[in-house]
Amino acid sequence: MNLRRYNIYFNTHTISGIIICAILYVIFFAGSFSFFKNEINAWQKNDSDKGGTYRNLVFDHLLDSIGQIKELKGRDIAFYMQHNGHASYVNIGASQDTIVANKAKAIAAQKELAEKKRLAATNKGTAVKDANAKDEKKKKRGRGRRRAEDSMYFTYDLATKKPSDYSDGYTMGEFLYRLHFLAPLNQIGINIGRPFGYTLAGLVSFIFLFALISGLMLHWDKIKSNFFVFRPGNKWKTVWTDMHTALGVIGFPYQFMYALTGIVLIVNSVLIIPFSKYLYDGKEDEVYAALGYNDNTKYTYLYEPLSTTFKMGDFLDKLESKWPNSHMNRIFIKNYGDKSMHVVALYDADIDKNFAGSGRMVYRVADNKILFEKSAAENGTYLDYVKGFIYRLHLADFGGYPIKIIYFVLGIMGCFVIISGILIWLVARDKNNIPKHKRIFNFWAANVFMAACLTMFPVTAASFIAVKLASKVDQSFIFHVYFYSWLALGVFYIIRRNIGKTNQETLLLGSVLSLAVPIVNGIKTGSWIWVTYRSGANDILLVDLLWLSLGIIGLLIFKKMLQAAKKEGGNVKQATSNGPNNDIKKNLPPKRAFALKSNPSTEV
Repeated sequence: MNLRRYNIYFNTHTISGIIICAILYVIFFAGSFSFFKNEINAWQKNDSDKGGTYRNLVFDHLLDSIGQIKELKGRDIAFYMQHNGHASYVNIGASQDTIVANKAKAIAAQKELAEKKRLAATNKGTAVKDANAKDEKKKKRGRGRRRAEDSMYFTYDLATKKPSDYSDGYTMGEFLYRLHFLAPLNQIGINIGRPFGYTLAGLVSFIFLFALISGLMLHWDKIKSNFFVFRPGNKWKTVWTDMHTALGVIGFPYQFMYALTGIVLIVNSVLIIPFSKYLYDGKEDEVYAALGYNDNTKYTYLYEPLSTTFKMGDFLDKLESKWPNSHMNRIFIKNYGDKSMHVVALYDADIDKNFAGSGRMVYRVADNKILFEKSAAENGTYLDYVKGFIYRLHLADFGGYPIKIIYFVLGIMGCFVIISGILIWLVARDKNNIPKHKRIFNFWAANVFMAACLTMFPVTAASFIAVKLASKVDQSFIFHVYFYSWLALGVFYIIRRNIGKTNQETLLLGSVLSLAVPIVNGIKTGSWIWVTYRSGANDILLVDLLWLSLGIIGLLIFKKMLQAAKKEGGNVKQATSNGPNNDIKKNLPPKRAFALKSNPSTEV
């Protein structure tokens, strides 16, 4: 490889990597845990999904219950099934019937006015302002949807028949899953026309693709020889370089796949803009409907009551007997209770039968007629296979626990690659020929990146313990515990300015807290490892074993680090006692020009 190409690859890899390293670490770390989202949810609730079965009759029970508190006539109702198979997000829109809609608006306005009057009587103007702020917050609550006053959005467990508000039913599994594509950043109020967190995650994935390809080209000539090279006995820079190269090459197919599928899944809204503008006259909803993500078909409201009785449970039973090797994905009910009522059912094929099949049925209730039908198990289209391939590879839901564990290990390996890359970048620029102000900047950049990254381990373990000990856990509680503890610990290690101590202490703290997770779970709920093993609650057992394994491995690594530090200290002592002053200076590590007085705290 000629020098010009080498420099292009090297600079592209270095600059793109250091820009995104901290955010990329968050994506990899949280994403590795989000493979076990359902298991973490079951662990937190102490309710194994092994018994999570239900009959389709429960949908009729749910609609009857909602109908007692809210008029359903003319509304669009959507059920979005969760991955555990027995819980669903339920979205109920505003009514198409103007009489029902106006009545609902009047009732809502009366309630709001009465509440403001009550607050004004108790605390005058301040309370009214607080009430208005609360209303605004309520409108933005949940997963970023802005809904009408008369709409509803909640989570419903079909097995236990228990509803919960999205915020109240928030779990650590949901938090880590959404953190891995930076969804919490959507709430900070940065308006760029698109959700800020999603856009940033997509941009990081795009830059990560450049870092991966340039890194592979950088090592292409020596990829075979370097693949087998690992020298743990050498100096730290050599260890980090070997770790970065070996783990980077081993995990390259996985990381490339994740960068590519992440771009498609997260930045699809940006990629869709030109298609929606030139092929769909700017109507993005039609593009998403064509891709099979939703069904925004509008049916004319006829203001005529439905003359026939519709039982959703019976409809789903017939559908599932017709499509035996498939499972529900989404159900859309259009214009409920009107003569124009339609039901749109979207089903996915069971993975062991068909890797990427999806089915769709459009049913008109008034005359019991099927307007469109495509089986989930047969007649797979090109779009079905592309979507299925991307989703299966990204979510790792096609091979059970073995695949999820492999993905988890590869994700954590990605975290090691990022950390070693930061350290190589710092040491390579800590030389006497680099100006002092640049060395100071480089150290502070690496110090901030390392503190932000390494503190995620103990903070995540501590958050698992907190949600298990707390009497009430909701979205606000998890956000406060996780982000405030992360901020406090990160600021502490940034101010401390000792990357070596940050590495050792966060590893030790995280390992100890990891070992405490299954112990706290056993004490609080009685679900000890042997109890969950005997009862067959494999999802709860897996989470406990995962944290137990992380704790043991972390302590073993910490022990090795102490032994290496002790050995290095012994070598320095021996050099001090045997050699002259010039030899001592050669053996000792160089002092940083920006070290604190009488305290080499900036040593890596």
